Amino acid sequence: MVPGPYLLYLGSSRDEVGIKTSRGLAVFRAEDCVGEFRRDDCPLTLGLARLGFADAVGAGANTLVLGIVNAGGRLAPQLVDDAEAALAAGLHVASGLHHRLKDEPRLVAAAQRHGRTLFDVREPPADLSVGNGAPRAGLRLLTVGTDCSVGKMYTTLALEKELRARSIKADFRATGQTGILISGSGVPLDAVIADFISGAIEMISPPRHDGGWDLIEGQGSLFHPSFAGVSTGLLHGAQPDALVICHDPVRAHMRGVPHFRLPDIGACLEANIKVAQLTNPAVQAVGIALNTSMLPRGEAAALCAETSVQLGLPCTDPIAFGVTSIIDRLLQCFAPLAPGQTALS
Repeated sequence: MVPGPYLLYLGSSRDEVGIKTSRGLAVFRAEDCVGEFRRDDCPLTLGLARLGFADAVGAGANTLVLGIVNAGGRLAPQLVDDAEAALAAGLHVASGLHHRLKDEPRLVAAAQRHGRTLFDVREPPADLSVGNGAPRAGLRLLTVGTDCSVGKMYTTLALEKELRARSIKADFRATGQTGILISGSGVPLDAVIADFISGAIEMISPPRHDGGWDLIEGQGSLFHPSFAGVSTGLLHGAQPDALVICHDPVRAHMRGVPHFRLPDIGACLEANIKVAQLTNPAVQAVGIALNTSMLPRGEAAALCAETSVQLGLPCTDPIAFGVTSIIDRLLQCFAPLAPGQTALS
């Protein structure tokens, strides 16, 4: 567990999507976030107090979270400088980047010198097994997407909250660094060796016998040329009974690859169902989640209604309008299971 409270790092970021880890913590762990660190050239804010490292310690922060993402997940020189300064001020440092803090000699030395700890969140367990695809008890929902960073984690957490509000047992299963920081557990799937991806998901979503739901955070997209491999393994290992597809309706192209257009929602959903049928032939779609944060509210509501009619599924923006309609469909499709029963039986 990464000790809170947190100071959230924005640095010199200019990409709203690139600060998604810091933003996710600010939204879902607001009570543990005392402020944000941003340089003068950073135009973004989370609406938190802007604090330096020493001020953050004085405000009660224990850990600087490097809550940004970049191509390749690298620790840029500026990031290393800031992390070293944070350690000197008395903060632990946590990062979800592929480039490990523990592989940066300056930071290892600084942490030892100041008695602080480095937390590499994107460190998969060492004891993973390959998946076997055998039917297992319980109910599982997986969020999938037309692209990366279209709201899969937000949607999954919203679904968990709504199920629990209805007194239905439900557990969020994190597969990315932001979700792991929010929930305190999970597997960073994009850091897992390919052979073990499906096995990793089988591990974090084992058989359950209480009639509840595992809500599994999706990653990437089957249509993204960079990350479709992770998405495929996740679909097989999750063995989902239900799928919710996530989409950003104002995005012009796939993130990071402007020469690839976003796929049609219906075509993407059909492809995800076909891939998921390898380990659960009975999988079905139960809803569509749109990220309409860039649209006026009236236009967003109209788009959700239009998309719902076109695809014959409930469609909503989980943040703007909630997920009641998707949960209603989910519970219509899946009656509670008897103890030990599997949805495949």
